[in-house]
Amino acid sequence: MSDDNHAFGPWEFIGRRGGDAVTLIGGSVIAAVPEAKRAVEEARRELRFDFLDDRAVLELLRRRHLDEEDMFNAGFKHGVPLALVGFGGAIYWGGVARYWETAASRNAYLTVIVAVVVLQVFFFVRSAMSHWGDPVQQNLRARAGKYREITHLARRGGADVPAHYPHYGPYPFAARFRPEVDDLEQSESEGSDDHGHS
Repeated sequence: MSDDNHAFGPWEFIGRRGGDAVTLIGGSVIAAVPEAKRAVEEARRELRFDFLDDRAVLELLRRRHLDEEDMFNAGFKHGVPLALVGFGGAIYWGGVARYWETAASRNAYLTVIVAVVVLQVFFFVRSAMSHWGDPVQQNLRARAGKYREITHLARRGGADVPAHYPHYGPYPFAARFRPEVDDLEQSESEGSDDHGHS
């Protein structure tokens, strides 16, 4: 899999939206740290994912980047118009509309601007819920967040892992693993080769 706007090297992914490509740290590097290897075994049972399978992890991280892009784009698409209309409506009210002579005109303006803002809030929330609430994507985020924890544990144990790798923060929301979901990560990890890279 590759991002539409980026040609990846064989073991590259983007660790932060808009950032540079990062090279995957091999599972053998992580497994060399006993604490990290124990965390991998626990996480494998908990999240049904092999965090030492380089190909599966690479696919996971590339998909996580696309998920982050999708969430940002959805927020931008609905959030910017909401902010502009809300701010513009408030400025116009404070500078012009509240000085109109008739209460009926002022009330009509308020009714229209509130209706438009409420409608945009509805679309914003609906878009956010469709992205944040998607159980397949939640499983993706849960696994990506756990991988980040494991790699940081390996780094603290002496592994050659760059600071902040894989260069994105953990999701504080919308990352609850749902074992009942027959999601893409599960089917892809079952069908992937068990080969590492050097």
